[in-house]
Order: sequence, then structure tokens, then C-alpha cells
Amino acid sequence: MTSFHPLMHRLSRLQVPKYPTISHQHNHTLTTSSSILSNAQLNVQPSTNPVSPDSSQDPAKIVAIHLSNCTNLSSLNQIYAHVIRTHMLEFHPAPFHWNSILRCYTRLESPSKALYIYVAMLGAGVLPDSYTLPIVLKAVCQVFDMQLGRQLHSAAIRLGLESNEFCESGFISMYSKAGEFENARKVFDQNSDRKLGSWNAIIGGLAQGGRAIEAIAMFMELRKCGFEPDDVTLVSVTSACGSLGDLILALQLHKYVFQARKLEKSDILMLNSLIDMYGKCGRMDLAYRVFSRMEQRNVSSWTSMIVGHAMHGHVNDALKCFCNMREAGVMPNHVTFVGVLSACVHGGMVQEGKYYFDMMKNVYGIIPTMQHYGCMVDLLGRAGLLDEAREMVEGMPMKVNSIIWGCLMGACEKYENVKMGEWVAQHLQELEPWNDGGFVVLSNIYASRGLWEEVERVRGIMKERRLAKIPGYSLATSSD
Repeated sequence: MTSFHPLMHRLSRLQVPKYPTISHQHNHTLTTSSSILSNAQLNVQPSTNPVSPDSSQDPAKIVAIHLSNCTNLSSLNQIYAHVIRTHMLEFHPAPFHWNSILRCYTRLESPSKALYIYVAMLGAGVLPDSYTLPIVLKAVCQVFDMQLGRQLHSAAIRLGLESNEFCESGFISMYSKAGEFENARKVFDQNSDRKLGSWNAIIGGLAQGGRAIEAIAMFMELRKCGFEPDDVTLVSVTSACGSLGDLILALQLHKYVFQARKLEKSDILMLNSLIDMYGKCGRMDLAYRVFSRMEQRNVSSWTSMIVGHAMHGHVNDALKCFCNMREAGVMPNHVTFVGVLSACVHGGMVQEGKYYFDMMKNVYGIIPTMQHYGCMVDLLGRAGLLDEAREMVEGMPMKVNSIIWGCLMGACEKYENVKMGEWVAQHLQELEPWNDGGFVVLSNIYASRGLWEEVERVRGIMKERRLAKIPGYSLATSSD
């Protein structure tokens, strides 16, 4: 994304010209493509100047309608090509029209094109407004370009938009997703008149960044400042609570959700978060109580129940819930099948695991991810089917990560398989040369077979590389 940076840097020197023009060179590939929409496709009557202010129809309004209804990238490219070909943005240079195009590209997950259009907007001399920057920030987060994000922050300060509610929350989210929590907190603290959106951004960023305790503390601060949490706040806080496994806090948060529901705020998202929270706290009975009282359930509702049961080894309950989900006509997603396969792993149900893995691919057309393959390798390895587990690993379309190699290594230790243990240890060493785990387990496998010379050899390698076994530890938490 480095090509954006020089043009972004020019923002500080841009002035709105009297007659803004579009950078035609940037958009040449779109305007010359064969997929340009005709005037008829956009319901624009032919004229010598189809988008001029004197036209009988407002072309900008027509384009806005098509943008709002656009559902695929190909159609969007055609609409944008029509906009460029007819010079519509020269007659309608307001940021609103640029924002509509930017928003659509971002919504259809084409952040690079959104950023190029933003650069074209700057080149046309149109300055961004308080609606432009949050859209562009979303695109920046999608491509994870923090250099560009910082330039946007500088531009917002120059334009006096840094304290705008939407911009401020956008920058907090951006820094949080990048793990720059100090910068996120600086943006949050600089505005004493912050709105709920900024609170939600900082709480959500901390919760998603693994800082559950800080997220809960910020929620307490929000309440002290007199703010009423909304559904977005409560989803983030319940997620943080689930990470902590704090049941007492979970019960208190349930009261907030109940109060929010009485205010007729968004319902299903909060209830799903409660199911997930109770599941992580080990109270599937309370999770089911919430689930059973829901008037509407979506795929996340069912998946949260399945994953919760699987997490705690309730194999039959998880598979029964999945069966009920299918009978209810709800389409499972890839996360649902992670829960189903995890349940099969806990129950040692090899045939069922193979059946559901094939169902996921052949019935629902879901492409297996690393997590699905990990479950299958773990399932086969625990059952002693090491050759099948190896075939699964070798047939994976992506690079195998250390977690899957670790599962297979554990199976080799359990069944004292020296040959495969050496094979797995070699891959673990190549992937993570600093990790002592593969050597420790391989040494244990040799010891279980009485191969003491090999044990000494492995220990010698560890000593030479200054690798020491990391001692384990437990961390106790209290709700008091």
C-alpha cells in the first residue's frame, strides 16, 4: 500500500479549487474496460450531457440508488466506470457522492480500490468530511496499513475532525486492532466530551486484544460517568467476562442486558453474547436458559451452544444441538463445524468426525480451514490412527502450523511411535527452532522405548542450543 502514502501526504496542502477535476489517468483502466454500464442500465436518458445539472433526471441520485443496491464487485466496477465516463463527479463534487462509492467498495471488501478512489478524491481537490474518514479508516484496517492510518490521523487533526464522534471512535479502533493500546488510549483521553461510540471503541478494542480486565475496568468507568451501555457495549463486556470465566460478574452483566432489552434495544446480538459468556464460564445450564427463551435464533445462537457444549466435553448435547439446528433450517457456518468436530474429538468419535467433515465440504460447500484440519488430525491421532493423521497433514492445502504438529507429536508420545515422532519433531524444529517442546516430547518417546543413547543425544542438542524446558504454572483467579 506504499503507493498511497505520497498522495496522502499532500492532503495537508490541498485547497478546494473552483473547478475540481477528476484524475482521469488513475481511472483509465476502469473507463476503458468492456464492463462500462450503458445509460439504459442506469436508467439515464441519452443526452448530449447526461449528468449535467440541467438534465431532466438527477444522475447523482440514480447512481446513489444503484450503489445502495449493489451486491457484487463486478457491478460496482461498472457503476464507477459509468460515473467516470460521464464526469458525474465534476458536476457533483460534494464529498457525499465520493463517500457513497467509498462506502460501497469497503462494504464489498475491496479496501484497495476504496483507498485508490480516496486518493483520486484528494487529487480532485475534494477534502474529506466527517463521514469520509471513518469509511477510509475501515479500509485501512482491512489492509492493515498503519502508516496510512497515521497519515489519516494527521489529516483529521488538520481538518479539525479528530474529536468528531465517528472519526474518534474509528482511530481508537484502528490503534487497538494494531495492538497500539497506548495510542488508542491517548485518542480516547484527549476528548473530555467523548460520546458512547468512543467508549465502545476502547472497550471493544481491549476485549478483542486480550485485555479483558482493562475492558471491564473501562466499563465500570463508563457507568461512573453516567453513560448507559448499549448492545455494542454489552457484547464487548460479556466477551471480556467470558475470557475471565468470572461467573459472579457474568450474572451482574446479565442484569444490564435485561435492562437494555426493556429499552427495546437490539436483542439477538446481546443474547448470543450471553450464551457465549455463560458457556465460557462453564454454566451451560444458564446458557441454555437464555437460548430457550429467545424468540429468534440465528446461526450464532446455535453455534454458541454447540461450541459451549463441545468445550466442556458434552459430546451428545453438542451433536444433538447440531441436529436440532439442521432440523430448524438454520445453515451452519465454518465456526459451527469447528464446534461439532471438537465435540467428536472429546468423545473419541472417529467415524462421526469423518462424517461431519465430509458433510461440511460436500453438503454445505464449506472449505476446511486450519481449525477444521486441526480437529481432524487431533481426532485421528488420539485414536491411534497415526498414518491417517499423517495423510491428513500431507494433504492440507495450507502450511501446517505448530498447533497441528503439536497435536500429532502428542499422539506419537501416547502411542510411542518413534519413526513418526522423529518426522514431526523435524518439522517442528524447522517451524519454531526456538521451541523446546518438540525435543522434550521426542526425548520422552525415546525414553519410553528404552533408547537411552537417543535420549542423551537429544538432551545434548538442547544443551548446545541452550534450550531449556519451560516450567509449567497455574494461575488462580478470584471473583471476590
